[in-house]
Amino acid sequence: MTPNDSRWPLTLALCGGYFLVLLDVTVVNVALPQIGAELHGGSTGLAWTVDAYSVPLAALLLASGAIGDLIGHRRVVLLGMVGFGAASVLCALATTIGVLVVARAVQGIGAALMLPGTLALLVDNNPDETSRNRLVGAWAAIGGGALPAGPVIGGLLVQATGWRAVFWLSVPVIALALVPVVQLRRSHPQQGSERKVDWIGAALLVIALTCLVTAIIQAPASLVLAAALAAAAVCALLGFLAVERRGRNPLLPVPREARHSLGLASLVAGLMNLCALGGLFLLTQVFQDVHRLEPLAAGLLTLPAMLPLPLLGAPAGRLANRLGVWRTAALGLVVAAAGMAGIAATLTNTGISYVALAFFLALWGTGLGVLTPAIVSAALKATPGAPGLASGASNTARQTGGALGIAIFAAVAGAVTSPGFSSQSAALFIGAAVVFVLAGLLCFGFAVSQCARLS
Repeated sequence: MTPNDSRWPLTLALCGGYFLVLLDVTVVNVALPQIGAELHGGSTGLAWTVDAYSVPLAALLLASGAIGDLIGHRRVVLLGMVGFGAASVLCALATTIGVLVVARAVQGIGAALMLPGTLALLVDNNPDETSRNRLVGAWAAIGGGALPAGPVIGGLLVQATGWRAVFWLSVPVIALALVPVVQLRRSHPQQGSERKVDWIGAALLVIALTCLVTAIIQAPASLVLAAALAAAAVCALLGFLAVERRGRNPLLPVPREARHSLGLASLVAGLMNLCALGGLFLLTQVFQDVHRLEPLAAGLLTLPAMLPLPLLGAPAGRLANRLGVWRTAALGLVVAAAGMAGIAATLTNTGISYVALAFFLALWGTGLGVLTPAIVSAALKATPGAPGLASGASNTARQTGGALGIAIFAAVAGAVTSPGFSSQSAALFIGAAVVFVLAGLLCFGFAVSQCARLS
């Protein structure tokens, strides 16, 4: 494809791939009750159905970007699309929870290979800055729409044809997206780039995250195994940090002056997804298994929490310009905490009020909608000369937080058939609200300290 050719087929293909990557983070949640009933996975199997996708996605994002820089993003995106599509077929045909979990892991690897390259190819093949900015905005907006679309699309498909349709959905989309990417002129490694892939660091990160998530999920069944896995995770994490500090080609080459601000932004981003995806994991089960809602109704009920994220992007950006990114982040955290506390109160009532629940879900989503652009801007401001570094750190933290959140919420809440499932779920939302308030105080204190240093 030459610069004079129409780029819309390629743009749609890349945006469609990005949409699928984020859609598969949430679309499966509504299908979990049916998957558990048919494949007999239990709470552990359901947690791994989600986390088997999230763990490799989180752990391989940084390495995937480096591999694309080294051998060309087109090759990496094609490999990711083929792997994602093939794994989607395996997911749809799975007859046991073990097969489904393995297929989901392959899907997560494919997603990690696709995600950085979709944006890189979009930018590389649009040399005009005005056009590029417009297309990048469309890419981000389409990705933002995946979160609210996930539960609704999942609910519609599950109710109409069953849980397997959630995975069949990806196959035709990937098949169509492959055509313009295959036709794209071959991309080459970045000229003059000396960046290499830190394979040791990448492997240690995968081991650390996999062992940690497994330890959390297995803790209710075996504390000894969980402790051993946690120790292995700590060792792998310490090894990763040592490699990052001393290696010549670290996955995250963070300048010393940016470590505090980028570290705080990544921490808050991780906590945000930890509570959001962990909470969504429980809510879809509460709605269907406890309150006996149909899958589509359960998906629609999550919309008040999900819709504010794409809708509040521009207003939250203007608010951040007025208040500053850290104060805006603190405000978003406190508002979201109030919403989570309200959700907990409705879950403890025997006669649930769906009007009250929808209000508190909307309050939670509004807080997240204010928080998300602010914390992304905070990461970008921490490394103004390296937006890719900020994006990589933020995305890795968010996906890691999501994987840990699902593991923690699943382990603490237990099986949906247990008598204390609703009360444990409510307690988790209260705990998440407390964490958000503490994170908000941390952000506000950081804003005050920054003002003091500048004055």
